[in-house]
Amino acid sequence: MALGSVNLKLYIYSGIENSYSDTDLKYTLSKNIINGQDNIVLEIGELIRDYLDITFDGTYISHTKWVSAVVTYFDTDGEQYTYSNPETFNFIAFDGYGYFEDQINPELERHALISSNNIYLPKGTPGNLPIFKEGVGKVIIDSATTEIIDDGNSNQKIQYITIPANSSTIQVYDTDDTTLLKTITVNNICEPKFTPYKVVFQNKLGALQNLFFFKKTTESFSVTDETFKRNIIDSSSVTYGTNETQNQRYNVNAKTKLTLNTGFIKEDMNQAIEELFLTENAWIDYEGNVLPIIPASKSMTFKTSLNNRLTDYTIDFEFGFDKINNIR
Repeated sequence: MALGSVNLKLYIYSGIENSYSDTDLKYTLSKNIINGQDNIVLEIGELIRDYLDITFDGTYISHTKWVSAVVTYFDTDGEQYTYSNPETFNFIAFDGYGYFEDQINPELERHALISSNNIYLPKGTPGNLPIFKEGVGKVIIDSATTEIIDDGNSNQKIQYITIPANSSTIQVYDTDDTTLLKTITVNNICEPKFTPYKVVFQNKLGALQNLFFFKKTTESFSVTDETFKRNIIDSSSVTYGTNETQNQRYNVNAKTKLTLNTGFIKEDMNQAIEELFLTENAWIDYEGNVLPIIPASKSMTFKTSLNNRLTDYTIDFEFGFDKINNIR
């Protein structure tokens, strides 16, 4: 008998693969086959994304979840198939994305979770490299080797490898420990004049990536308000004081904006800049606090060594909160 419909139970959970319980059941979906087609398509990506909360407080953690899709198949008479039914599919979920050119459900990188082959750090400052554990066996930073292990827990799937201060080269190897997958150059920048600022953002691959801005920083703010006309006449004396305002201001608030400059970087960093523009989650280490920011610049022209000789970017950001605390 031909396939007629499916029932899908979607479990989303943290911990070890297949360790879900009834409390982890988030969605139950049913769908009938469309006449003339041979299969049934269910889009679950956006449903899962609701349970991937991307946060950052200065600590780098794995923002991943296990997903178990339990599918029960029915024939055109509504009867369950008697073989391989139900069937369970397990996935590890990242909050990443593909480009249009990548086609539907693209397989993203499974090793170093940054697109560029360069990292910029202030001289004397350590950094970190996000990697996908299931695709990496070891990471060699200069001559020091880090073996990548995990216990299968979802909180181990994205790991942030410490890059010691003043390192120069990172080599990322496959799980066979012999196949070199990616080589990353660490550029240590000495900036004696300006204070470098670290921006942390969620990149295309679903990991937190650092991007330092080394050059001139400016801070500004814009104010919003409303006014109404007050009645300032004293009813008993039928007079008013000239020290009283007739146009009363209210709902006053402000947004603070930062304008940051990367300094000169290699053309290879264009991909990281693009992903920063497209991110939904970003933070800045600012005056001792980790604060949420939003890219306020909405357009970018790529710079290349051929067209521009030297590449740098100036980007506007807004803090992700109002100046006056109006949280009640």
